[in-house]
Amino acid sequence: MKTLFIFNGAAYGDERTYNGLRLAGVLAKRNSNEVRAFLMGDAVTSAKAGQKVPEGYYNLQIMLTRVAREVNGAVGVCGTCMDARGIQTDELIDGALRGTLEQLADWSEWAEQVFVF
Repeated sequence: MKTLFIFNGAAYGDERTYNGLRLAGVLAKRNSNEVRAFLMGDAVTSAKAGQKVPEGYYNLQIMLTRVAREVNGAVGVCGTCMDARGIQTDELIDGALRGTLEQLADWSEWAEQVFVF
């Protein structure tokens, strides 16, 4: 199954991105699935390297890095949204790439199912 995850929620403002990444990670590990993830809006901060969270708290950088590894770098980060938040391409975690709305449109056509978090 070809699945696209679109994330909009703030990295730590609520648990939408956290829960979506949990599901994306499980699906990506299954051989029968192809998973892609696209971050936009406040979710782009999830792909920023160097996150420091309190001990015992989930770390979206680690979770997203694992998903990126499973999906071979098919993690797009909205470039316009990055610019609006002052995030540079060299600040992204490994496996996350600056993306465009064209890329999201292409991935939407590719997908058999789309989850929005």
